Amino acid sequence: MKSFEDLGLTEDTLKVLKRKGYEEPTPIQAKTIPVILAGEKDIVGQAQTGTGKTAAFGLPILELLRENVKNVQALVLAPTRELAIQVAEEINSLKGKKKLSIVPIYGGQSIDMQLRSLKKGVDVVVGTPGRIIDHLERRTLRLGEISFLVLDEADEMLNMGFLEDVTKILENTNPDKRTMMFSATMPREIMRIAERHMGDYELMGVQKGNLTVSQTDQIYFEVSPSDKFEALCRIIDIEESFYGLIFCRTKIDAETVANHLIDRGYDADALHGDLSQGQREKILNKFRKRQVNILVATDVAARGIDVRDLTHVINYALPQDPESYVHRIGRTGRAGKEGTAITFVTPEEYRKLQYIKKSAKTDIRRATLPKVKDVINTKKQRIKSELAEIVNSKLQDNYLEMSRDLLSGNSPDEILAALLQYAFHGEFDEKSYTEIEDVTSVDNKGRTRLFVAKGKKDGLTPKKLVDFIREKCGVREDKIKGIQVLEKFSFVTLPFHEAEMLLEHFRKTKKGRWPLITRAKEGKKK
Repeated sequence: MKSFEDLGLTEDTLKVLKRKGYEEPTPIQAKTIPVILAGEKDIVGQAQTGTGKTAAFGLPILELLRENVKNVQALVLAPTRELAIQVAEEINSLKGKKKLSIVPIYGGQSIDMQLRSLKKGVDVVVGTPGRIIDHLERRTLRLGEISFLVLDEADEMLNMGFLEDVTKILENTNPDKRTMMFSATMPREIMRIAERHMGDYELMGVQKGNLTVSQTDQIYFEVSPSDKFEALCRIIDIEESFYGLIFCRTKIDAETVANHLIDRGYDADALHGDLSQGQREKILNKFRKRQVNILVATDVAARGIDVRDLTHVINYALPQDPESYVHRIGRTGRAGKEGTAITFVTPEEYRKLQYIKKSAKTDIRRATLPKVKDVINTKKQRIKSELAEIVNSKLQDNYLEMSRDLLSGNSPDEILAALLQYAFHGEFDEKSYTEIEDVTSVDNKGRTRLFVAKGKKDGLTPKKLVDFIREKCGVREDKIKGIQVLEKFSFVTLPFHEAEMLLEHFRKTKKGRWPLITRAKEGKKK
């Protein structure tokens, strides 16, 4: 196995990698980095999401870029704004002390803010095709002097209909640039792009490994974003001996969650990419020794963590892809012990969870969060057990002496109650707990509005629609809500799970035609 030192990276870059916790290159990194650094060929790389592609092209490009250059030096095209932001953040975290500006540009973000950034001068632009075209047409972005062009997740851009935009962008770039294209699959259209727009290129493939899930009990809870922290506390409190990793999307989220836990009295710490190697090792050492039993981390910072016997992994934020999910939860259930993986899902993320389940070929069961009464009862039982253990061990004389003094003028019941109130003030009071909204019982939350391409003119009635849904997917009648049968089409509302079952059924049976039932668009909702 090659090390990062073997790939030709500079000492400064190696220090950045060490600080971020990268221990050894992934297969696509080991293949790609030396070729890019050699400065000869273009690259077509076949690799799945989650295999370290960003560092595979980002590290050598950062090494080859020059400081204090007035024009844009590199363009990275990504299919979605989420990926554009993620790639820009990752490249930015890899640049070390090098004075380079890396900016994400995507639709939905203030164009004025983008114009200000571009006017100041940008070295690396990471953007979505649509917004890059906007700037090219405005003449606010010039790509005639770039040194590198990267097409990230090219097959996704093809699937999303960006082929024409990508071609237009390529035509606005200089012919002497180096081009790198990364794709999970290699359809003919992708290879045509390589043949038409790339020079002498090297095709690099990385064999896709099968996703495997460890012996882990996998659960998800549907919660609104504002209730995630309260839900997390309940899960920790209900467990007899919690020892786990909590995954957040960003370093700011990791810091915030860890600080809130500490404020509540939990033994917690945060691990993220901004920490020095010394700080990182110190935190990990405390976690291994269980001086802290809760570690809040980002995916990047958690790389290389080898901690045994975790009871829980909690996805405070849903992972970006199935590979990340499997990698996260694989940290539990080691050494023959079953661990628990818990994922928080907001109503808007339910479809993404279904995709993860399907891709990872695993079952993630829905569960109900512990009630406040259950948490309080668990705490009471735990205190009783711990007190009994202390009584059965040898009591210290100074405590016995103080106990006798207290009992001389008060009843044992009153003294014990006073001590419990003193030690656990507020913990047994239901009013001190924040209520968590049940998103599945609130209108328009935890439910999906569906569009049915039939109406009164087709002889459809509310009863016929209910019977039809029951027949196709066995959905209970009491779960079918909000039926509207109009002249040419209809609407119906179902819980997330049942709606996905119905949509999947019609995706499988459409046979090239537009499916009978689809997810209702915002403009169609009544």
